[in-house]
Amino acid sequence: MKKRKIVKKIMLTILVVIVLATIGITLFVSYAPQFGQTPKGEHLAKIKLSENYKDDGFVNLTKTSMEMSFGNTMTTLKEFVTAKNTKPEKLLPVKFEKQSTEPVNDSAAFVTWFGHSAILLEIEGKRIMIDPMFGPYASPVSFFSKRFAYEEPIDISSFTNIDAVIISHDHYDHLDHSSILQLKKNVKHFFVPLGVGSHLQFWGVDKAKITELDWWQTATLDNLRLTAAPARHFSGRGVRDRDKTLWASWVVKGKYNNIYFSGDSGYGPHFKKIGEKYGPFDFTMIECGQYNEKWAQIHMMPEESYRANIDLRGKTMMPIHWGAFPLAVHTWRDPVERLLKAATDSSVVAHPYIGKRFEIHHQQNAIRWWEETVEYTTLTLELK
Repeated sequence: MKKRKIVKKIMLTILVVIVLATIGITLFVSYAPQFGQTPKGEHLAKIKLSENYKDDGFVNLTKTSMEMSFGNTMTTLKEFVTAKNTKPEKLLPVKFEKQSTEPVNDSAAFVTWFGHSAILLEIEGKRIMIDPMFGPYASPVSFFSKRFAYEEPIDISSFTNIDAVIISHDHYDHLDHSSILQLKKNVKHFFVPLGVGSHLQFWGVDKAKITELDWWQTATLDNLRLTAAPARHFSGRGVRDRDKTLWASWVVKGKYNNIYFSGDSGYGPHFKKIGEKYGPFDFTMIECGQYNEKWAQIHMMPEESYRANIDLRGKTMMPIHWGAFPLAVHTWRDPVERLLKAATDSSVVAHPYIGKRFEIHHQQNAIRWWEETVEYTTLTLELK
């Protein structure tokens, strides 16, 4: 009898803990601002008119499966626990430069890569930030997906006089709550796929400063044309908002320069269609990292990234979506090394230092910077 009472108390305690944990998680997901807000009301009604919105969410042009069996999920979790070299053991070398607020001349285009998919594009007199994720972790919580340690932290306060921000989709490693809060006062306009503006408005961005586009739609920024093009991916920031906002790649076309940004995408026929419709491109920034055979339909292998650039008719390509976060079980150097090995002409692959500003027509492929070592020291990664 005494043992039975003890067992009952233990079971009751476990039940209370589970209930409290469930309530806590539910409240966190429901009210923590970093989750953003999915479209609703008139906004939702409007985006549902898109031909890319079917039943209860957006869909890819190519049939895409993202379901993982229980066995595959367990195997993946084990791989994450046992994987080695998914993040650098040393500080990554960076070449951060003092940011100028002056626009570049009318014909030039400069790129600065800040790791992963965060880009500053200076093109024909405009300063455009693409997927400005400068936060210390790519998740809604601080203990998961921490940014690699750099020689110097990214100084987000230096980014002023930004003409536009382009967002590819609403995943945490591309749309960062803390970064948007600090950048919004210095950004004149935001260009995003359908529905993503809901998150921005929830975080205090004026609706008048947001333009949402469907695939193949174009907006203008003075002399530039910004086009949202298809990608093969998905969206969502919580447990019940899968595919409620659109994902996209982007074309930035000026009088003298034609630029492509892939966002996140699995390989597919959309690349060739984009190349035929908007190419050739002077410079492409193509996803090449955080891949796995188990989710190969939504993230490209490096060999596919190179093939995508050929389909796009890109003159020079820069691999992105690597060099910042451990979101897959491959080694952190693997993306760029596999890409260079796959490239029949490695001279078309630009691999600049993180933070190195360069003109797109000047090659950045002489230094294999990821092979450099830097003595490790304690580094605070909080945004300035």
